[in-house]
Parts: sequence; structure tokens; C-alpha cells
Amino acid sequence: MGNDQQSALFPTYARYPITMIKGEGSRLWDDTGKAYIDLMSGIAVTNLGHAPQAVKERLVAQLDELWHVSNLFHIPNQEKLAQLLTEHSCTDAVFFCSTGAEANEAAIKLARRYASKVQGSGRYEIITFEKSFHGRTLATLTATGQDKVKEGFHPLPDGFVYAPYNDFAAVQQLVSDKTCAIMLEMVQGEGGVTPADPAFIQQLAQLCREQDLLLIVDEIQTGVGRTGKLFAYEHYGIEPDIITLAKGLGSGFPIGAMLGKAKLTEAFSAGSHGSTFGGTPIATAAAIATIETILNEGLVKRAEEIGLYAIDTLKQRLADNPIVKEVRGKGLLIGIECTQPAGELISALQEAGVLVIPAGPNVIRLAPSLTIPQADLDAGLDAVCQVLAQKAAAAVQ
Repeated sequence: MGNDQQSALFPTYARYPITMIKGEGSRLWDDTGKAYIDLMSGIAVTNLGHAPQAVKERLVAQLDELWHVSNLFHIPNQEKLAQLLTEHSCTDAVFFCSTGAEANEAAIKLARRYASKVQGSGRYEIITFEKSFHGRTLATLTATGQDKVKEGFHPLPDGFVYAPYNDFAAVQQLVSDKTCAIMLEMVQGEGGVTPADPAFIQQLAQLCREQDLLLIVDEIQTGVGRTGKLFAYEHYGIEPDIITLAKGLGSGFPIGAMLGKAKLTEAFSAGSHGSTFGGTPIATAAAIATIETILNEGLVKRAEEIGLYAIDTLKQRLADNPIVKEVRGKGLLIGIECTQPAGELISALQEAGVLVIPAGPNVIRLAPSLTIPQADLDAGLDAVCQVLAQKAAAAVQ
């Protein structure tokens, strides 16, 4: 688009001054021919890297057969993908949709409907957490514990209350006769890449059992191998009632999913919920190939191993950097908390040919693909450490 031509897009994104035109593996190229090492994966989406061959082949085969058919008919790919997801999780049933917000919307609706139609309690309130992020629909942005995403959208739906993350006593105080569920991320991605404390999660799970509350785990960003487990809840020795997935599920093809325990199927009866583009033959083909590749090639274990390597490398090399407060994360979801805004640091890394993203105002977030070659990972980590060293040196001058 020429500089004198006004965009026909709504300006909802603060875009970087970069136009990407090609991706392969852990590399991206812009329209000037500049190459970048991708340590963001489209915000934890391209878990197999860009344009993975196994997914491409499955998509091409599906394009020759059937693109779309209404959910009024049986769709074999849905059944196959649902079987894959339930066999490798603690859940029994799956609802397919197109986005993470839609998956969380389904979880919220299911929790309320289960309380109403199955428990007969009429409870509707869901406890979520400060600094959480659950989506951009009216319900999911209300569930999000960040005021900035709610500005200008009032009045917001009733039914959400917020506790400080990792504070069990605060959660206990919020439980009432209106509470039907607790909803959280195992690692708060947008909130600063903050992992949940294991004792906190165990206490939450126990509370949900005692009070007959549903435990909803938002795995939109942490799911599909990113944290070194197929699902992040597995790090904590618990079984959620509901899990939501999207980002890493389809290698960049839009698909979301809500997974739940068998007891919840009674609440989502025919006609109670739906999605026109939920679980199309094309979307499910991409997701099947993605999940099968991750499982067959041992990429969950690889994410655990190279994630530990990346975190240890960053901790060692940044230990004496005065603008770095903490390095934290799980697997290949890593945060570097700094004493200055992340924006300038991210721009400097882009100039150096490395792509990362913010997680809150002062946190640099790394989310490389599970398939990133060791050489690319090392080059990316080296650039991060060099840029932070340069910024630290400039800060004391």
C-alpha cells in the first residue's frame, strides 16, 4: 500500500513497521528481503514452525475433498480430532469453534448452563484472576483481569469477580452461593509470563471438589506442547473440568476447542450452543496433522528440554544485567522482566533480526516453535542478551 493511500482497515492493531511475506521453519522474511529468527511464533501459534510439511500435505489432500459442511451433518475429521484430544487429556468430550475467545465463551456458557440445568443451583458467577487474559468478546474481556481491555465497552456482563493470582486466601473470600466456577491460566501469558504456584493450584482443585465448583483451565496459549507438557495443567497433578485450546492447535489455521468432562455433556444438549465454522473439515485436518506430528516426533519432550536450556542460558547470561529483574516461564513460554519498558527493547531486537513480543509493559516474551533448530535458538538468545547488555550500558551513561 502506498504511503499516500489510506488503509481500509480499522486501526485496532498497533502494528510494527514490518510486512512479512514468507515463513519457513523458525525464519520469517519481510518485503525488503530481511530475514528474522522467529521467537514469537505468531504469539504461540506456529508450534511446528512456519508452513510445516505434514500439515501442508494434510491440508492439500483435504482441499481436494471437502472444505465446509454444516455441523448438522457428521464430520469424520471432528470425531478423529476429538478422539486424539480426549485420549491425551483428562477430558471426555470436545466442542469445536474458531478462536480462543470463542472457546472461552463456550466454557463460560457451559459452566453457567451446567449450574442451571444439571445442578439446579442457578449459580452463575466465575472467579478469575488479576492480570489474566481470556479474550475479546464481551464475556471474555469481562473475565479478563485487566482494565485496559474493558475501556469503552461498559456496561459489561455481570458474573465475574477477580482475585490476585497465586493468592488462595483471596479466592476463598470470593466464593459465595453465586459461584459456579474458577477460571485461570496455568501460566499467565499476557499478564507477564507468570507461572502458577503448585500449592496454589492444588488448593484450588481441592476447593472446587469441596464446593462442587467447575475448574476451567484456559490453555489457549499454553496448550499443545508449549510448556513441556501437552497441556500445562499436567505440570500440577490436577484434572480440570474444562480446558480451552486454540493458538497452537492448527499451526496457524483458525481453530479453537473446548474440552470437558463427561458429566458436562448433559448441559450442552442439542441446540444449546453452536458455531458455523467450528470444526470444519479443513480446520480439523490441520489440527489432526499438528497434534499427530507433535506426538509422533516427541516435540513435547523437546519443548521441555530446550525450554529448560533457554531459561538457564538466559538466567546465567542476564544475572548481572541491571535492567533485568527476573527470567521465568515453563517450557518454551519464557518471560524476561525488565526495569524499563519492553517496547524499545523489542524494536532493537527487530533491528537485529529477532522477533519477540511483550507480555505487559516491562516483560519480553519468548515463544519459539517447538521445532526451532538449536542454532537458531542460540542465535536468538545471543541477540536478546546482547541487546539487553547494550541497553543496560546506555542506561548508566
